[in-house]
Amino acid sequence: MKSFQKKSRHKIILQSRFVLFLLGFLIVVFSWSMVELAGKMQDTIKNRRIAENKALELQIEKENLLLDIANLNTSKGIEESIRDRFGLAKEGEEMIIIVEDKNLNENVENSEKKSFFPFLKNLFKNI
Repeated sequence: MKSFQKKSRHKIILQSRFVLFLLGFLIVVFSWSMVELAGKMQDTIKNRRIAENKALELQIEKENLLLDIANLNTSKGIEESIRDRFGLAKEGEEMIIIVEDKNLNENVENSEKKSFFPFLKNLFKNI
């Protein structure tokens, strides 16, 4: 009979409002922690993908730089690098340099400002 009374006393204590409130509070706290953990895991997965992409880009850049170094170890590669960097040419070669005429753009703008139809076109373009 005493063991039955002991069991019922434990049952009464465990089913008291205070203990149930405490257990409910702990469940809410742990649930909130799990939601925060899930959000942090998503951020971590996103950061991992970014880091993997960056590592891949760096690997490709490393390979390109190694190819450039190998190219610069040859006399043809050195010559090509100097020509590109300084705009030089060999003897007997001719270089064509294209220079944009700045006055041409100003003349076109001035002629468009003077006529009536471009004024209308620009008027409706801005609306």
